[in-house]
Amino acid sequence: MDIQQIPMGLIDEDIDQPRYQFDEEALQELMKSISEIGLLSPIKVRTTADQRYKIIYGNRRYKASRMLGLPSMPCIVSNVTNEMEIYLEQIAENLTREGFSPIEEGEAFHKLLHDAKFSSSVKYLSGKLGKPEAYIKNKCDLLKFGNAVKKLIVSGTEIRKDKLTEDQLLPLKDLPIEHRDPLALIMARDEMPVSDVKKIAKMFKDKDISETIKGKLLYKSGPELVETWSTFQNNRAERAKPASVKAPAKAEKVRQAAMPVDEVVQANAVVPPVVGAAETETAAVVHDTPATPRTETSSVGTNHPLQVQLQQVLNAISSPPSSSELQLAQTELNEHEKEKFKEDVTALVTQLEKQLDAWKKVQDLVVSR
Repeated sequence: MDIQQIPMGLIDEDIDQPRYQFDEEALQELMKSISEIGLLSPIKVRTTADQRYKIIYGNRRYKASRMLGLPSMPCIVSNVTNEMEIYLEQIAENLTREGFSPIEEGEAFHKLLHDAKFSSSVKYLSGKLGKPEAYIKNKCDLLKFGNAVKKLIVSGTEIRKDKLTEDQLLPLKDLPIEHRDPLALIMARDEMPVSDVKKIAKMFKDKDISETIKGKLLYKSGPELVETWSTFQNNRAERAKPASVKAPAKAEKVRQAAMPVDEVVQANAVVPPVVGAAETETAAVVHDTPATPRTETSSVGTNHPLQVQLQQVLNAISSPPSSSELQLAQTELNEHEKEKFKEDVTALVTQLEKQLDAWKKVQDLVVSR
């Protein structure tokens, strides 16, 4: 291997090389290193028709040496003229160097695959560069994103604010552009882990959710999108349950909530036991309602029927639907289901209003005493 000392004035940069992004801080550090201990590794060049030399690799070292005002630098002179071989060598060299960005890699692979003078294949590049085919395809997929997103893409797997890793972006790559780029920017802003990005991407791919709802979801934060995904999954799982499983529990809740207070007061039936403290607290956690503590003096035999009814009503009441559940209901119900749902809600509101009036009377009686 011949190493020649070539004057700086005879060396030209290769403007078509794969790497074009150079970190200014890293370049300053390289200049300091060269000024202190000299250039340890020669750059590689090839001869051109006008008796000059064009860089194959070593652009950063060339830039640093030129900025230091060095008159010449050590070079390995190559006789290779095949453009494909030269470009592959440039990629292979940069893959071993720090700072070669995922976007630069993707653009280099895309050029080899689609430029007429190369017209290569993924399989060929995989064999030549020693990289899996999936590695090459994933880098090319990053090019689907817009410039605002590309600027945030960094190497590695560390999740950082206002930066994006390849692993964060790939779950979003097949979404429509009107969802893909806005979601990517949200993921960067909120430092969303890859597992959450996958959930959000899955939600935006779901055909059961309308485009209108998806558009509104873009105004949410990353954590809010994950919460919406969780609600959607829970609702879907509930709907998937057999009717025979859901019906008894639902019917019992409706029966308890709908039973007029007067019927309990006048009832001669056997009074059921009051729900114990542990059961009351568990129900409160599930429904996000405060647990009503049981007094130490209460006993099954002395409880008034109204006390029993009160416990039954409290246990039957669930937390109101969230805004995300209401939004998703708009997409999950067809017109017939919406009409039936509307009738059921109207009936429920009417019955709850009757219950409220009755319990207000009870409250007034207790207060007046």
